[in-house]
Amino acid sequence: MNIHTSKYRCTECSKGFRNNQALACHRLRHSGEKPYQCSVCSKRFGQAVGLTAHIRIHSGEKPYKCHMCDKAFSFCSALSSHMRVHTGDKPHKCSLCDKSFGGSSQLTQHKRHAHSNSRPHQCPFCGKMFKTSQSLREHVRIHTGAKPYSCRHCSECFTWHHQLKAHLLKSHSEGTWLTCHICQKTFSSSQYLKVHVRRHEGVKPYVCSECPKRFCTAGELRCHQTVHLNYKQYCCFLCDKSFRHSGQVKWHFKRCSVIYGLSTV
Repeated sequence: MNIHTSKYRCTECSKGFRNNQALACHRLRHSGEKPYQCSVCSKRFGQAVGLTAHIRIHSGEKPYKCHMCDKAFSFCSALSSHMRVHTGDKPHKCSLCDKSFGGSSQLTQHKRHAHSNSRPHQCPFCGKMFKTSQSLREHVRIHTGAKPYSCRHCSECFTWHHQLKAHLLKSHSEGTWLTCHICQKTFSSSQYLKVHVRRHEGVKPYVCSECPKRFCTAGELRCHQTVHLNYKQYCCFLCDKSFRHSGQVKWHFKRCSVIYGLSTV
């Protein structure tokens, strides 16, 4: 009730706060000012708490532990989402397929990746298009050579989080190997294990909206969907010929380089 009757009120949106410090932090949202910068990847934040939470991505710190299994998470929201795995609560159902999700953000991400062909985000280096800004940011690392994930035990740095996780397991025995109950193959990531088990069981949850074909992963579906589009994202820099798949341009480039007298080594 103190918030509703507070004298500390934002002039932009009329939201009330307990004290002047909380109001000052809130005003940064309207001004767009982000004074807190990550020393690893230079990403900026409006509040110190946002930077503190972000640093866990680089350090691998996971202070939020599940009391029902041995999993731990960097963010409280991730733990809350994980707890639905134990409770079985998945209130958000996809209207386009039979999949359900624990959170609305997971449902939105699923629809964007599995059921939409829209790619509004373009790479400034190669022109490749992406469905989300996050996918674009991750792709740009290929061009810039950025390695934002650093090991806290040694000087190794990695482009992708799963590479850091695998490194911690192999080099520093930190973490837990996940084992397939069918063939006993081990994995460093629960996502890799999940996809692997699907292949054993023949489960293909990703359905093409243009034809009845089904796929094990969203990546396989995205690769297939280019068949229905007139979009060719891979280009040979020798002759400017375009292709839908990376394998096609690699095969073409070997032949094209012979014509132009270039070595493919």
